[in-house]
Amino acid sequence: MPKGTKTLLKPARLGPNTLKNRVVMAPLTRNRAGEGNVPQAMNAEYYAQRASAGLIITEGSQVSPQGIGYPGTPGIHTPEQVKGWQKITKAVRDMGGHIFLQLWHVGRISHPSLQEDGELPVAPSAIRPRGEVFTQEGLKSFVTPRGLETGEIPGVVGQFRRAAENAMMAGFDGVEIHAANGYLLDQFLRDSTNFRTDRYGGSRVNRMRLLNEVTEIVAGVWGADRVGVRLSPVNSFNDISDTDPEATFGFVARELNRFGLAYLHVVETDDMTGGSATDGYDTRAVRDNFAGVYIANGGYDQDRAEEALASGAADLVAFGKPFIANPDLPERFRRGAPLNKADPETFYGGDARGYTDYPALVVAASRAPEITPQLTHVSR
Repeated sequence: MPKGTKTLLKPARLGPNTLKNRVVMAPLTRNRAGEGNVPQAMNAEYYAQRASAGLIITEGSQVSPQGIGYPGTPGIHTPEQVKGWQKITKAVRDMGGHIFLQLWHVGRISHPSLQEDGELPVAPSAIRPRGEVFTQEGLKSFVTPRGLETGEIPGVVGQFRRAAENAMMAGFDGVEIHAANGYLLDQFLRDSTNFRTDRYGGSRVNRMRLLNEVTEIVAGVWGADRVGVRLSPVNSFNDISDTDPEATFGFVARELNRFGLAYLHVVETDDMTGGSATDGYDTRAVRDNFAGVYIANGGYDQDRAEEALASGAADLVAFGKPFIANPDLPERFRRGAPLNKADPETFYGGDARGYTDYPALVVAASRAPEITPQLTHVSR
């Protein structure tokens, strides 16, 4: 191994799963699902190419038609979508990989043209986000969403339950609940988007109630040790913020401890400020409040990842853009090889170009055998 490579490429246990390394492929929206938001053969090839990751977390997959916010994103709420995902999980498993499905409801980050019967998107409160949304007809301004009635919320929880059941039928190793990046569950957590006066608004206890209910119902389907949660305390993407993110997400992390989750996956940076954290925010705060496995995410390279693992700031490290252009990213880390450069023009939508055509390293036919590293558990 190149000098400095110590922990990132060692295997580890994550709940009942044995990961071949601590390199996680972050969820990456690529807008390449087929008609009916059904995963297709090209998607299976894409994920199989990246199966050398210790863990793949799929792109966000909407739990219901109401949860759709972008064209060409896969769902997990129809039989056809389940069948499409079955081909992907088999392809990854055949390559010796592990894959979790990310459960996604966008809430207000949608548009009537993307909703059934042209309905308004839903949200905790009727607050219009600034900006524009991608639709089949191009960019359109966000609309003012409809605030969910208290009596509707159990139905939203039910959407996550059915999606979790479908993910199990599709053959995944587990699921990740998307409570980050300004989407529905994040909208309930943060005080800039949740102005409710019922039991789902006001105090942090109330603002977290929906995430607790979703986590409980999903863990009831899968077992908590196969369920992760994703948070983004300082990410202002999708026009969202909180007046005291350190207190809010420290509380959220402590509360999630009671479930015994597989992991907590945290976006530590702000996409809207060039990937830097908000001034004065302690990026270690959430990690220190969570007793389980912590996945760090946010502009990491190999050296920073090794430092985070060595210091205890992370147990696993998620990589996003590097995995777009480098399907064999762990091997490149192992060999100290240069990385392919990603093409932003092909990130969203399109065909195989910029999706499955990035070159992998040519691995020598013969290589000296290596000592198998000792398996260690990632737990706190």
